[in-house]
Amino acid sequence: MLFAHSPDEEHGIPAQDYTAHVGGVVNRAITATDEAARYAALDGTLLKKVVRLAAEYHDLGKLDKKNQDVLSGKVKAKKLPVQHTDAGTAYLLNSLEISVGAALIRSHHIGLPDFIDEENRNDENVLRDDSVREWVNQTLSELIKLHDSVCQPLQKTSRADLEIKGTASLFFRIALSCLADGDHTDTANHYGDQTADETPIKLRPAERLATLDKYVDSLQEDSDRSRQRSEVYETCRKSATSVSIASCDSPVGTGKTTAIMAHLLSQAEKRDLRRIIVVLPFTNIIKQSVETYRKALVLPGENPEHIVAELHHRADFQDAKCRQFTALWKAPIIVTTAVTFFETLASNTPATLRRLHSLPGSAVFIDESHAALPAKLLPLAWYWIKRFAAEWGCYWVMASGSLNRFWQIKEFDLERPQIPEIMPAALRNRLANYEQGRITYKFNDAPLGAKELVEWVASLPGPRIVILNTVQSAAVIAQMYEKLFRRRAVEHLSTALTPADRDRTLDRIKLRLVESNDNDWTLIATSCVEAGVDLSFKTGVREVASLVSLLQTAGRVNRHNHINASAVWSVTLKENDNLKKHPGLRDSSKVLLELLSDGHAISPALCTDALKREIRLAGNFLSLLKKHEEMLQFPQVEKNFRVITSDTRTVVIGDALISRLESRHPVDWRDIQKSSVQIWGYRLDYLCIPEFEKYRGMYKWIYDYNDFVGYMAGVLKMTNDPNNFIV
Repeated sequence: MLFAHSPDEEHGIPAQDYTAHVGGVVNRAITATDEAARYAALDGTLLKKVVRLAAEYHDLGKLDKKNQDVLSGKVKAKKLPVQHTDAGTAYLLNSLEISVGAALIRSHHIGLPDFIDEENRNDENVLRDDSVREWVNQTLSELIKLHDSVCQPLQKTSRADLEIKGTASLFFRIALSCLADGDHTDTANHYGDQTADETPIKLRPAERLATLDKYVDSLQEDSDRSRQRSEVYETCRKSATSVSIASCDSPVGTGKTTAIMAHLLSQAEKRDLRRIIVVLPFTNIIKQSVETYRKALVLPGENPEHIVAELHHRADFQDAKCRQFTALWKAPIIVTTAVTFFETLASNTPATLRRLHSLPGSAVFIDESHAALPAKLLPLAWYWIKRFAAEWGCYWVMASGSLNRFWQIKEFDLERPQIPEIMPAALRNRLANYEQGRITYKFNDAPLGAKELVEWVASLPGPRIVILNTVQSAAVIAQMYEKLFRRRAVEHLSTALTPADRDRTLDRIKLRLVESNDNDWTLIATSCVEAGVDLSFKTGVREVASLVSLLQTAGRVNRHNHINASAVWSVTLKENDNLKKHPGLRDSSKVLLELLSDGHAISPALCTDALKREIRLAGNFLSLLKKHEEMLQFPQVEKNFRVITSDTRTVVIGDALISRLESRHPVDWRDIQKSSVQIWGYRLDYLCIPEFEKYRGMYKWIYDYNDFVGYMAGVLKMTNDPNNFIV
């Protein structure tokens, strides 16, 4: 017998048969390619051919006798003695002359290459592993004989049929996604890490739209705002757009969450789409949208968590034993963050890319699209959006309460396309006029320390919301507030808390906001409450970050009173008392300070001008990103396209969950999502955070944690060095 994976003697799992693994990967990869290819305008047939070939030969090198000795269990070793991807790469590259498939095999563990580097190598070295190339060349014919003796040989295909017609970078990522997902899933199933494949659930857009209609009808009230929401809902639902990219500019409080979902379901029915993906700002709390969708879209007898998947942050693992915790885009409706979504599109890493093949044929709602990404990353994101629309059957809606039409700036798109609105201009203007008088913008131009900020904020009308730029600053201010006043006088909300604790805190905040006698308190938060959360405070304070962030903060203040204006203040902080500036906001905060200092009236009309200024500060970075993408320099794109400009790692919180993981008891990936935080990778060594022995790439928190300031309770306690804190 020939083997593909070694035995796990500790848990009584035998070695996996090579034929069974290859067959499992081929079947799963074919299923993935068939689904994606249905929506391909140019390269659907090619996708099915090359992924089928790559799946067939992806583990050919494991048939080497030295590798078989390890895989059978005869020889103990931590890794295979002969690098195993080079054999399949060599066979497709040299014998079949299929370089696209060869690139996939070469990449299915280590990621997509820099094709410029590959082209600069000698012809015989392209895509090959120099450390084993000569040995593989000597043994390849024998490996093929062994493979053919246990696997049905494929019908050979013409090289002329294997040229990419569309955008090559998208094709390679989607193809590797199909291969990697098939490989990772089959491996997880064998080892019992993933007990079964989740049964695909159909979108059923017409039925869900009817259910949504009933839900929205049940919310109607006798008020101007309610009538506005009903009009917005009906307009979006019935919009008959035939384009692949549309926009929706609608103020806060007008019901975008349900209105655009109705529009997407209607479009999914017309276009035969298979999935809806809702993308929220990268630090946003997504619970509110998920709760609404689960109430409004789930059909009788369905499990709400299986219909509307809630993905808080990336948890992608290269290690084979913890790949089952990767959150895949397989639910019919997915609510995720811009970090997860756009960094998946930028990735060259198999563990991250394995979900990308689910994107073709999707309707994608980029909510608060102006805030989804840093300005310097928007041009490349726009490039992907246009090509997924044109080549892979995706329908996109760019929406916001303060939409800047970045596609009309030449640095983003030389064509400056006119993206149609799904709401008519008359309705949009009427809604905008209704917003006037709700907010006044003020600027406290004296930099404040922690104690100064807390005392000043406490003097403002409450309840108050204060949004700061870093997790560290939010925790420091929250603790100072508690010290000067009392615990009940302050709430804290940031990504230092696990998603589960953020949910509980948010529930408590909502209850306090509806209590008419509970006014003298303050929420200290980060940008995670800046957009998409239905909260309304009396006063807002925002550390200078960007114009769109300031406008979004205004959406959390006085949401329902359009007669008596409330104040939203901009402030700057001193860099003392352990307060810390966010380096990623340098350009955008500089632009906002210029606008404030020049006395500009703050309004959504300034958004496009502010974005132009930010883009010009970014300089050559924009063209460099685009160049790397077009020249298939995949590692450089992944490295430079970082929504969070640092290497963040998944750290599990809670002794019970850590114990389950250490004992190898079954753990659902959803549990990891709910009970973990993201911490900068370079700080893990400094903090001596241990990695799980059996789940490489996942860590366990060993310091103090509480439901007030989260993991910052441990960090703030253990050091007095202000440079050693975590943003």
